[in-house]
Formats: sequence, C-alpha cells, structure tokens
Amino acid sequence: MDSLRVVGEILLFSIAFDMMHAKISRESITEEDISQSQEREDIWVFPIGLPLLIGPGEISTVIVLMGSTENIEHKIIILISIIFTFILCLYIFLLSRRIHKFIGYNGMLVFTKLMGLLLAALAVNLTSAGLKNIFSLTK
Repeated sequence: MDSLRVVGEILLFSIAFDMMHAKISRESITEEDISQSQEREDIWVFPIGLPLLIGPGEISTVIVLMGSTENIEHKIIILISIIFTFILCLYIFLLSRRIHKFIGYNGMLVFTKLMGLLLAALAVNLTSAGLKNIFSLTK
C-alpha cells in the first residue's frame, strides 16, 4: 500500500509540476472544436471526460485514503468528497466560457499555477508519509 502511495503521488506531483509551469496540454481544445461540437446532436461527454478528471495519481490517492482508514465515517466522508468534486467539476465545465471571459487568459494561468502548488504540497505530504511507513517497516 505504501509503495502504491509513493508511486501514485510521484505521478500526481508530475502533474502538479506541469501545472505550476502552466504547460498547455497537447489535448487542448480549440475554439473551432468547440463550435463544431455545439452543432452535433449526440455528444458522449461522460466517457471521454472521465479519464481527463481521473488519472493514475488521483486513483492511487483515493486507494491510499480509503486504505488508510478503518473508520466507516471517514470512508463515507471520502465518498461524499468525491461526489461533491464531480458535481463541482460539472458546474465549472458548464460555466467555463463565462469564467474564462471573466478572469481572462492570464487569470487562468495564475489559477492553474496556484492549484498546481497546492496539488504539489498534497503530493509531497502523502509521499513523505508513504516513505516514512516503508522505512519504518524495514527496520
């Protein structure tokens, strides 16, 4: 479990590192793609959007969090947090054009860097906990 924690959080840290440098994804969508998608009647957003929201770092974080507690109340809180996060993402996706117009391109870059910094701090915290457990088991 601790090895999974360390590897997953290293992956999470690499994502955070890219965010702190405001690297634009190779899969970025252009305005032309958005215009064309609005003309389509049948759009499969959920199966395409889910891998963009949940990567290996996030999956390992959930596994570690669920595995690190035996308390059912804590597991319920984790599940509620996941559901709340997906609902929040839905609203952000629905309001993304308005948000982008409001804060602009530079505002998006600043926000991305700040979120990357917070994500990196979480990754380092969980990685250090995993390394501490690994080294305490080897003694």
